[in-house]
Amino acid sequence: MAHLSQDKPKYFDIQYRNAKSSILPFIEGYFNNGTPKRVMEIGCAEGGVLKAFVEQGSTYCLGIELSQARVEIAKNFQEDAIKQGKLDFISTNIYDFQLQDNEKFDLIILKDVIEHIHDQDKFMKIVGEFLTSDGYIFYGFPSWRMPYGGHQQMCTSKLGSKLPYYHILPKSIYTMMLKLFGEEPKRIEDLLEIKETRISTARFEKLCKLNNFKIHKRIKYFIAPIYEYKFGYKPRKLWKWVGALPWLNDFFTFQSYYIVDKHSKT
Repeated sequence: MAHLSQDKPKYFDIQYRNAKSSILPFIEGYFNNGTPKRVMEIGCAEGGVLKAFVEQGSTYCLGIELSQARVEIAKNFQEDAIKQGKLDFISTNIYDFQLQDNEKFDLIILKDVIEHIHDQDKFMKIVGEFLTSDGYIFYGFPSWRMPYGGHQQMCTSKLGSKLPYYHILPKSIYTMMLKLFGEEPKRIEDLLEIKETRISTARFEKLCKLNNFKIHKRIKYFIAPIYEYKFGYKPRKLWKWVGALPWLNDFFTFQSYYIVDKHSKT
């Protein structure tokens, strides 16, 4: 069976529905008139999240996506909004992106993306340059130490895709197990790259502090909101006493939501 992300229309719909039901409510109250006017999503895939923001009333949304193929699919899915000038997509590495005419963004979105970015400290240093003076960044990501934080659900073998936690083993053992499961070299390479760029909630919060980002709101989930559309499970926040446990909480944090900014708000 193909991985869900390969079913582009279904994956697009899941991203769109999750944005409407969980991301938009999470950022509610942080923008004048309730909606950020200019929105950038880094790692937008086929653009399902941005569809929700266009419908909500954002006047211009820009999707940044490394894969040109995914950008073409995104443009096809949302042709009308692009023609109306409400939406656009660009295929580029975020480190190569340059603002046009110094037009900054009220909201930047990274949904299940920060854990794939190399040199996250460098990224944190530059991403604030894309924000307006009163703008915010939304982050949503799985903890590295949660059962499938290595994205091993991408494995083609049934055992490899279902076995939890083995991604946190030493690289040599993890690689050996992936080979035993019969994974192709390119798949192994991709999974080892995620192991290299992994991020925990503690590391994320440390990076925010080091780069002068203020955390305004956070939620840790035991059942991620998107699982409602993937598997039919209702979202559930992580128990507060578990979330308060240093290091150990990451083993149970399937998703974290944060909204941060570069400036203190009054």
